[in-house]
Amino acid sequence: MNTINPWTIIDTQIAYTNNWIEVIHHNVINGSGNNGIYGKVHFKNIAIGIVPIDNENNTWLVGQYRFPLNIYSWEIPEGGCPLNQTPIEAAKRELLEETGLVASEWNEILQMHLSNSVTDELAIVFVAKNLQQQQPQPEDTEQLTLKKMPLKDVFKMVENGEITDSVSVAALQKLELMQLKHLI
Repeated sequence: MNTINPWTIIDTQIAYTNNWIEVIHHNVINGSGNNGIYGKVHFKNIAIGIVPIDNENNTWLVGQYRFPLNIYSWEIPEGGCPLNQTPIEAAKRELLEETGLVASEWNEILQMHLSNSVTDELAIVFVAKNLQQQQPQPEDTEQLTLKKMPLKDVFKMVENGEITDSVSVAALQKLELMQLKHLI
């Protein structure tokens, strides 16, 4: 197994940047020795996901319109973690913002790279338990709908293709597997 980077970067240009992403254009020599180009979307935040679980094995989904896809999407609570914040701090903030929930027990269950052929986006997912309800504090750009449901029904939504967000699908499938193996 060869784990050495076969790519040589000749030069790099920033094609676009905003508060959340940077699109980088690389002129390269690829692994076959040929000249080429490679575009990369660099994310300026870590993606954070949270599966809150109450004592009756219910969870909360967040519904919102997703502009890039032009669809309404049901997802676990999610948000961004600025690089100057720890993932757990961001998870606590996002859970409160989107659901109004505060948890006293947190467990990281998943780290994954999203669309790793063109982005460097990292996602970290937590399970939150021992919940207390407070008032949600959504950002002014968010128009969210909350839905409290039994976890078994949410697992069925993933199975039926009703939840398509990659972080949500991976988190919920991982959680279902962990429950089947009695790991959580």
